[in-house]
Amino acid sequence: MKYLCGYMITWTVYGTWLQGNKRGYVKNGKTLLPNKNLENANKSSMKSTAFRLNKQQKDIVRQIIISEAEKNGQEILALSVCSNHIHLVAKPCKFEIHKLVRNYKSKSWHALKATGVKQKVWTKGYDKRFCFSIEKLKGKIEYVNNHN
Repeated sequence: MKYLCGYMITWTVYGTWLQGNKRGYVKNGKTLLPNKNLENANKSSMKSTAFRLNKQQKDIVRQIIISEAEKNGQEILALSVCSNHIHLVAKPCKFEIHKLVRNYKSKSWHALKATGVKQKVWTKGYDKRFCFSIEKLKGKIEYVNNHN
């Protein structure tokens, strides 16, 4: 049986990395090639304009994630809060990943709302990459740390 050393979670800011994007995109754990028609269809179905986190908002989101992780007993190994997405590498903890992500998104959205943000901030869902070796985990940590 393989031992889960940790995982990387990624979620995106609303409207900034649509399915079909020229950079490629992830769906159901698979990286897919660009598809301009799909990207255009997704753009036309957006309910509000794309959102990007500014420096102050990135700091707020970072602090919320760190604080909530501490409350949940989740050890963060690397964290990158960018204007259009979040990368988090962590060790496994007692909570399911989808509950952790839901909590991070919800708490940070409420904190952003308190600063005047009125529109949708996060896209639906997230991507997770499991690490079953220390080498894979170190690779994810390095990727995220170099992402900042």
